[in-house]
Amino acid sequence: MDKFLALMILMSFCGSFISGQKPGLQAPYRIHTLFSVECQNYFDWQTVGFIHSFKKAQQPGPVTRLLSCTEEEKKNYKGMDLAPTLEVPSMSRHPKTGDWYPAINKPAGIVHWLKHSKDAKNVDWVVILDADMIIRGPIIPWELGAEKGRPVAAYYGYLVGCDNILAKLHTKHPELCNKVGGLLAMHMDDLQVLAPLWLSKTEEVREDRAHWATNITGDIYGQGWISEMYGYSFGAAEVGLRHKINDDLMIYPGYTPQPGVEPILLHYGLPFSVGNWSFSKLDHHEDGIVYECGRLFPEPPYPREVQSMESDPNKRRGLFLNIECINTMNEGLLLEHARHGCPKPKWSKYLSFLKSKTFAELTQPKLLTPHRLQTEVVKGKEIDEAIRPYPKIHTIFSTECTPYFDWQTVGLMHSFHLSGQPGNITRLLSCTDEDLKQYKGHDLAPTHYVPSMSRHPLTGDWYPAINKPAAVVHWLNHVNIDAEYIVILDADMILRGPITPWDFKAARGRPVSTPYEYLIGCDNELAKLHTRHPEACDKVGGVIIMHIDDLREFALLWLLKTEEVRADKAHYATNITGDIYQSGWISEMYGYSFGAAELKLRHLISSEILIYPGYVPEPGVKYRVFHYGLEFKVGNWSFDKAKWRDFDMVNKCWATFPDPPDPSTLQQTDDKLLQRDLLSIECAKTLNKALRLHHKRRNCPDPTALSNPKLDTTKDVTNSRKFDRFAGNDNIKSNPVPRNHSQESSLPKVTDGLFSTLRFWIILLWVFSGLGFMLVMLVVFSGYKGKGSSKGKSNKNRRRSYTGFLKMNGHDWQTRKSEVSL
Repeated sequence: MDKFLALMILMSFCGSFISGQKPGLQAPYRIHTLFSVECQNYFDWQTVGFIHSFKKAQQPGPVTRLLSCTEEEKKNYKGMDLAPTLEVPSMSRHPKTGDWYPAINKPAGIVHWLKHSKDAKNVDWVVILDADMIIRGPIIPWELGAEKGRPVAAYYGYLVGCDNILAKLHTKHPELCNKVGGLLAMHMDDLQVLAPLWLSKTEEVREDRAHWATNITGDIYGQGWISEMYGYSFGAAEVGLRHKINDDLMIYPGYTPQPGVEPILLHYGLPFSVGNWSFSKLDHHEDGIVYECGRLFPEPPYPREVQSMESDPNKRRGLFLNIECINTMNEGLLLEHARHGCPKPKWSKYLSFLKSKTFAELTQPKLLTPHRLQTEVVKGKEIDEAIRPYPKIHTIFSTECTPYFDWQTVGLMHSFHLSGQPGNITRLLSCTDEDLKQYKGHDLAPTHYVPSMSRHPLTGDWYPAINKPAAVVHWLNHVNIDAEYIVILDADMILRGPITPWDFKAARGRPVSTPYEYLIGCDNELAKLHTRHPEACDKVGGVIIMHIDDLREFALLWLLKTEEVRADKAHYATNITGDIYQSGWISEMYGYSFGAAELKLRHLISSEILIYPGYVPEPGVKYRVFHYGLEFKVGNWSFDKAKWRDFDMVNKCWATFPDPPDPSTLQQTDDKLLQRDLLSIECAKTLNKALRLHHKRRNCPDPTALSNPKLDTTKDVTNSRKFDRFAGNDNIKSNPVPRNHSQESSLPKVTDGLFSTLRFWIILLWVFSGLGFMLVMLVVFSGYKGKGSSKGKSNKNRRRSYTGFLKMNGHDWQTRKSEVSL
């Protein structure tokens, strides 16, 4: 009998293996994977990548694409065979309200699948993903820890509406609201109950236009685009679903994975790069690459090249994930082209690599990383240092409602996304009520709005720099902060890499900062007047890494000491403060140092975090931050932020700063000066790239077009299926004037390249026409008929020559316009 039973088990095992179903995944453990798309080329290439990775990762169970199309779209749609598909009536245009909101198709499609799919009758567990994902290994709900009533999801920390009035308005159980999305793994019974509420709550939040603001939703566009995400979170809260939240399963390419963590999902919703190569899905919105034989996405660097790019092992792993994402999509495109009868592509090194054993080994299915476990108490340590989870980080920076801070915000946010900085970011935006009425930059960053103290409410003193500590105090008192460490930056900074407490040894009672040696007031009577512990005064600023408990205790002292030093006009002198203007402008910096001294917060001071462009770098130091607070030069080119104080770089389409020199033109004789200039060029190029991407996101018209229609660039019309995570929150920066700051106040005139050049040629044409006319009149009245005929011919030739000159320079003009568009 025992032998017979063993034989039956063995036959069952073999049968399931032959059928393609993994052992142990039969009922009651049936899994079904869902993702939703629309009838567009944009989703077709995503579908190809998704389905290929689904097969490659050996994800168990079937997959269904929920395809939302109108009848008109279906007439011309070519991609019906790209994946197992359930057609879903499109709700992009809401049938009742007429609201255009394609993201609602996700919950609507799931409701439709539950009602009309036979597969839904034979499922125990559902995995719901987005189309812009690459699966790296099997996603098995119970292995992730999912239970009935306890789904597993990825963390979406920017869903701040779970913490404020939005949740209170849209669910009876705001305390159950979880900030989750991206990956969802849940029991079928839970989905049956949740799905209708997911749809109805999405409609409800979408209609609540009064609460679309960025500071309420976290949606940087302030246009209700992430209503579907809140629909999910509020619907789950309504039915009492509490999620098991895992921040290790999914990663955005461009981010640095945690040490020892192997993500099983790549969500390429944000732009990312490797060296000089980069990829952004929005660059391929209309791309018919699926239907163009032999076409692939631009090949990324090879693994051997990546190996030499980065010495830090975790950052290097992040770069490998970036190239794996694109290589997997290109591999899927190759197979899709072959399936449709495309001719065999010509041999290339890249194609050979995609078909190689090396690539197959690099992309074999990844298994889940074991959960970090607590160890027994050993020598007073409760958790082994090697497996201690890293603390959560939140980055903040402060600005004001001015064009000057808006372009700085664009630069900082762009660099934040590329730097691998963990956690969220928040801009602390200090504005008067009057300023807010005219302000156009609400969508530039996740924002916490702060009453302006530029004009002190008690003294009437005009001092905008005080907004930095005032904003931090306001933020601490009005936001539920779940981070353990806060990183405080200035707006005029460009991030080059992550700034983390574990890298720089920050601890409770031991914040980390960068040296500000010009704060000489720490060494003289100024410190003795304004703190009881002048010996504890540290000359620091720029970048701050501080434990949240220290910041809560310290922030109000920072504000009060700033007011105190600012009021001490008797000690504004340069020889006391180091302020070259003797105007008390750096009172906020002393407010920070004196406030910290009052609490005896002694800083770990690192000179390897920050560098001012224009300074000579220390050999071998990989600075994490550019602080472009001072004028810097490369040859005859220079950049001074103060010259751009009043120019609107953000709302004027394609406005950028003058491009720095090409690195190839630099002198190679002095390596120190060469490295200095390369860093300066990198800073300027990053700012310009950030502005160009910003203008592109705002759908600025093609700069090579002759027409220049009036455009409301403050309205970001996004064609993306859903709003992707922007890991960022608010930023703080008053505007201290550091030493040696350029005092030049003249503003550069940045003109539209198209019309300024055209105006020049029109004027030149008038001048030549006038001269030609005068010459003709001179010939006529001179009486030299014979010679006059000859001169007339000469003049005719001269005109002909001018026309050719105009055409030639017209080409140059078009070339310059093309450069502006890059």
